Amino acid sequence: MTTPDLNLLITLDVLLAAGSVTRAAQRLHLSPSAMSRALARLRETTGDPLLVRAGRGLVPTPRALELREQVSRLVQDAEAVLRPAEQLDLKQLVRTFTLRTSDGFVENFGPALIARVSAQAPGVRLHFVQKLNKDSAALRDGSVDLETGVVSGTTSPEVRTRALFEDHFIGVVRTGHPLSQGEVTASRYAAGRHILVSRRGLDKGPMDEALEVLGLEREITTIVGGFSAALALARACDLIATVPAQHTQNLRAGLHSFALPFDLPPITISMLWHPRMDADSAHRWLRECVREVCT
Repeated sequence: MTTPDLNLLITLDVLLAAGSVTRAAQRLHLSPSAMSRALARLRETTGDPLLVRAGRGLVPTPRALELREQVSRLVQDAEAVLRPAEQLDLKQLVRTFTLRTSDGFVENFGPALIARVSAQAPGVRLHFVQKLNKDSAALRDGSVDLETGVVSGTTSPEVRTRALFEDHFIGVVRTGHPLSQGEVTASRYAAGRHILVSRRGLDKGPMDEALEVLGLEREITTIVGGFSAALALARACDLIATVPAQHTQNLRAGLHSFALPFDLPPITISMLWHPRMDADSAHRWLRECVREVCT
């Protein structure tokens, strides 16, 4: 029996992550023709085309999608076995970590996280980028080191997650708004003019589903992409923002907050990272810093 070429696992892992022969060749420092030959060998070995032409690009076959997580895990385990153990010297560490988070996370937890990181590793810089969607591609291709948010059905199955804290939604209005005085009932809440927060531009949220059960419907006046924008609008006019409490604690300074007059399940905020970073000692240290700041 012929022993398979295990180097093909590395090639396959990069090809499936890049989705392009050209980009995969660049990552492995090979010529496009050499990468094409490697793809041909992989097709022959697996008995599957793996990547097929779709317009100007390539898309994975069902077999490739089935293999992607398994191959990625095998390559990461092999790299961990062969990687020499190193003692992490935080004082000498020079590195930039990219964190994809919401504006509310940066406002609420950013100062404490920066202070902790700077005190322990002065050569480390944090680069915060906005979270515009739930696509895990940025974690997979390494352009983002760590992400925070709610784990959903669209989160890639190979992504590692760890819960940070539970949060719950509350209503927020400017001081002087009618809902800043008296008992807030479901009817009073629904009768107001509302801001809906939706990165995907949806016209309904979980609050609308809860109101529908009560036979009520709210008027959504405007839709924004983030909680900070919703709170800025609530601060300036008579609109109602419904936001997670802990996530927006600092952003709500000077505003009136109230408990929602109906039940909504809590949400769990987690941190997410690609499994290839599991064994990276600096990344483990960063994850622990985030966990300690949030909890």
